[in-house]
Amino acid sequence: MELTCQRAVQLGLPSIAFTEHVDHTVWLAPRDVLADLPPDHPMVRFSDASGRVTPPPLDVDGYTDSVARCRAMFPDLKVLSGLEVGEPHRHESAVADILSAATFDRVLGSLHTLAAETGYQEPAELYAERQAHDVVRDYLAEIIRVVEDSDAFSILAHIDFPLRYWPQTMGPFDPFTLEEEFRCALRVTAATERVLEINTVLPLDATVLRWWREEGGRAVTFGSDAHEPSELARNLREAAAMAEALGFTMSEDPLAPWIRS
Repeated sequence: MELTCQRAVQLGLPSIAFTEHVDHTVWLAPRDVLADLPPDHPMVRFSDASGRVTPPPLDVDGYTDSVARCRAMFPDLKVLSGLEVGEPHRHESAVADILSAATFDRVLGSLHTLAAETGYQEPAELYAERQAHDVVRDYLAEIIRVVEDSDAFSILAHIDFPLRYWPQTMGPFDPFTLEEEFRCALRVTAATERVLEINTVLPLDATVLRWWREEGGRAVTFGSDAHEPSELARNLREAAAMAEALGFTMSEDPLAPWIRS
C-alpha cells in the first residue's frame, strides 16, 4: 500500500481508494495455469490438488491498520478504504459480517465466476467450453442476479470483465452482437441508482457507456484495478475523456462519482 501511495503522490493524484478483494466463491483454476505460477502465488497457496482455489478470509484488522498507516504517512493524500466484493449475491451472510466489522468508504460488487459442470470457473476458462458469445451472455445474465439479489454494494465493477479474455481468434468483440443483453443488465443496474465503474484495465467500450446513459445510468466512477503500483491510474485520462464526451462531468466533490450533465 505504501508503494502505491508513493506512486499516487508522484502522479499528482489527490486521492486513492484501496478496494481490497473479498471473495468467498471456491472456483476451479486450470492446472496448467497453476503450474506456471510461482509457489508463493496466492492462487497456488490456496488451491488443492484438483485445482480448486479457496479464497482466504479477509484480515479486516490488518487491512484497516494498513490504511491508517498510509493516512499517517501521506497526510496530503486522501486515502479511502474500500472493498470489491465478489459474487455478493451468493454469500449474503459472510459479506454482511465483513461489512459490519469496519467502516468502508467504497464498496464495489463484482462478478468473476460462472457456474459450470465442474464448479465455478472464470470466463477465461469457459471460452474453451462454450461459444464465446454465450459466455458473455451468461455473464450479463448473472450480473442481473448480482444487482437484484444483493444490496451490499453501491458500485458495479467491470461489467465487461469477460472481454478481458475475449478469444483473439474471434476478432474484436462487437458489443452490438449482444446489445439487448448489455442494455438489460445496465437498465437493471440503473434502476437501483447504483454507480457504474469504468474499469481501465480494458477501457469500457464507449458504446456500452452510451447505453448506460440511455438506460438511465446517472453516475460513473473510475478504477485502474491496480494490483501493482506501476498500474495505478493506467488509461485514466482516456477513460475520463470518453466519459466527458458522453455527457458525464466531475462532481463538485472531487471524491464523488462523475454524474451525467
